[in-house]
Amino acid sequence: MVADSKPARRAPKLIFDSNIESEYIENITDREISYLRRGLDQAGGKLPLFDLDGQEFEPPMIRRCVERGWAEPWFSNPLKPDWLVCKLTTAGRAALEHALDLRARRSAPAAATWRQRRAG
Repeated sequence: MVADSKPARRAPKLIFDSNIESEYIENITDREISYLRRGLDQAGGKLPLFDLDGQEFEPPMIRRCVERGWAEPWFSNPLKPDWLVCKLTTAGRAALEHALDLRARRSAPAAATWRQRRAG
């Protein structure tokens, strides 16, 4: 069997497949990243009501994520109708991916400078 000589094509990043406003991604907060990131490993992309310290995620922040298309309401909780139970959208995954890439690129020069100072 002869292997195909063409190099494998990289899968397109989600950012190109989604309707994302770059101004929102550049201004995404740590709190929004924390919220969206938690949906990555949950069944169906379910987003949490509480952070890792047990503090409730702020409803205005959750509404901003919904308005930007990063999250969508999943279902209403009859016991707590004021709680916003949401799930991560494809656009939310893409926004998160892009925001984390931007942050990594911004911190990379600082890390390189630190290594140079330490080595020299």
